Amino acid sequence: MSQAVDPKPPAGAITAVLVFAEAGDSGRALVAAAGALARDFDARLIGLGAQGLHPMPASSPYGGVTTAHWVAEMTAQLETELAEAETTFAAAAQGLALEWRTAHDMPARAMAAHARSADLLVIRATAQRDYFRTVDPGELVLHAGRPVLLAPQSDTPLRGEAVVVGWKETRESRRALADALPLLRRARTVALTAVHGPGEGAASAAALEQVCAYLAGHGIAAEPSPIEAPDADVVDLLNARAQAIGADLIVTGAYGQSRLREWVFGGVTRRLMDEPRTWLFMSH
Repeated sequence: MSQAVDPKPPAGAITAVLVFAEAGDSGRALVAAAGALARDFDARLIGLGAQGLHPMPASSPYGGVTTAHWVAEMTAQLETELAEAETTFAAAAQGLALEWRTAHDMPARAMAAHARSADLLVIRATAQRDYFRTVDPGELVLHAGRPVLLAPQSDTPLRGEAVVVGWKETRESRRALADALPLLRRARTVALTAVHGPGEGAASAAALEQVCAYLAGHGIAAEPSPIEAPDADVVDLLNARAQAIGADLIVTGAYGQSRLREWVFGGVTRRLMDEPRTWLFMSH
C-alpha cells in the first residue's frame, strides 16, 4: 500500500532525524539537541531504543540458573531500560512529530538498519565501551550510508553558528561537505580548513578556492584556510581552529583509510571520535 506523499521538500533538506535514545540526563540532553534540529528543519524526529543481550558468562553469577531463565531475566531488564528510554525521549521532545522504535540488537547495527528512514543520525560520544548498550560511532558511520552527528560527552547543545570544515582531497570529504549543506546554510561563519605538507600550499589553496565557489553556489560564504603542518597535527589544528572562531561543530569525512589501519596506527577519524571537543558531523 502506497504512503501519502508530502509536498516536495527542497533538495538536500533534512526531513527526518534519527536519534539514539537512552534514559537519564545524557539521553535527555541528546534528544533535546536532536529535537532542536528537527524543529529547525521542520523534520520528523525518530527515537530508537536498542540494546543487545550480553553473552551469558561461562561461570554464571546466578549459580545454577538455566540459560533459559537467565535469558528471560536479562530480556526483562532490557525491556525495562528501553521503556525508560522511551519515557525520556517523549518527555524531551514534546511538541514535535515523533516516532518511537525499539530493537533487541547491537545499537550500532540497529541504528544503521533504521537509517533507511532518516537523513541524519544523532548519537553521543561515551567513554563506556559497551557495544551492547551504546553506539560505536566508527561502525555506524561505516555502515549507515547516512551522515552521523556525534555529540561530545559534555552534553552541550548544538548552536552551529560557526563551523569548521576539515577538507582533504578524498571521496569522504566530498561526501561530508555535500551532506552537511543544510547545517552549513544555517551557520554565520564557515571556516574551510585543509592541512597540507611542504610544497603543497599552492595546490591546497587552489582546491579550497574551488570548494568555496561550490559552497557559494549553495548560498554559503566560506573562508579558506590552508595550513602547512604534519599529518599528526591535524586533529589538534582542527580543534584549535574551532576554538579560535567559537565553532561548536566540525564537519569532516570519516575513514579515508581503512578502519583497521586507523585502529592499528591511529588516524584523524579515530582521534576525533575518541574524545570529541565539539560536535562532529561525519560521512563516509
